[in-house]
Amino acid sequence: MTATTPYYRSSTRDFTLLEGDCRELLPRFDFKFDMIFADPPYFLSNGGISCQSGKVVCVDKGDWDRGGSPRAVDAFNREWLALCRDKLKPGGSLWVSGTLHNIFSVAQCLNDLGYKILNVITWAKTNPPPNISCRYFTYSTEFILWARLSPRVPHTYNYQLMRAINGGKQMTDVWRMPAIGRWEKSCGKHPTQKPLPLLSRIILACTQPGAWVLDPCCGSSTTGIAASLLGRRYLGIDLHSDYLDLSRRRRQEIDDLQIATAYRNHIPDLRILDQSPQPSLASEPSPSPDLPF
Repeated sequence: MTATTPYYRSSTRDFTLLEGDCRELLPRFDFKFDMIFADPPYFLSNGGISCQSGKVVCVDKGDWDRGGSPRAVDAFNREWLALCRDKLKPGGSLWVSGTLHNIFSVAQCLNDLGYKILNVITWAKTNPPPNISCRYFTYSTEFILWARLSPRVPHTYNYQLMRAINGGKQMTDVWRMPAIGRWEKSCGKHPTQKPLPLLSRIILACTQPGAWVLDPCCGSSTTGIAASLLGRRYLGIDLHSDYLDLSRRRRQEIDDLQIATAYRNHIPDLRILDQSPQPSLASEPSPSPDLPF
């Protein structure tokens, strides 16, 4: 399969999936996105254990999450971040999630490549699993770096919208949200699946309706489902066909208006916006053409 042959595309052409390594596929087409969200490997699969539903489980996710030396991790992050830089529009921004295992490498690579880091969002999980070793504080946070192309290129930020969601106050960089709920697993579950409320807030923060969103390590495409629910367009890339099949099932599921409405009702930010007039967004970006494949 090549970059010009989608693995899946929705009938409305607003949700497209490619199978392969983003480092190989991104150079094959020339297209600029309004936003990129990446949930790259955290390199956690080292034989450790955790607690899930009251049971001790292995934290290994798969070969794709096994880390090498610090130098190898840095080289990996630098390569895909450089490619993503070429895919952002002026005014667009990049979001990258991580934990202490990878986020410092990502931050250093962003700085080295000329990005400007805007915020470090702390996702404080309201329902973290316990630390069963009792030798560390409970791991209850993940971090999301928000960056733009350079110090001199302004970025889009829907400040008034974020303020409205936050009860009329400036939103801080600490977001208290639970991990994924059962309602997000109706089509199956990815081992590192992010919650829809988290991705919905990110997309609302920096894009307009109709914007193009890229996820180069898409997994189960939570980014894409959030984009579809919010009227944005999406391209997701992943190495594994089973995860792409899960992504396809999730996208097809919300073609049912009742299911899509139920999903929106599960997302607190959208409930607030649906119940009150939305503040004006930033000026509309230039319309994007369709993907070139």
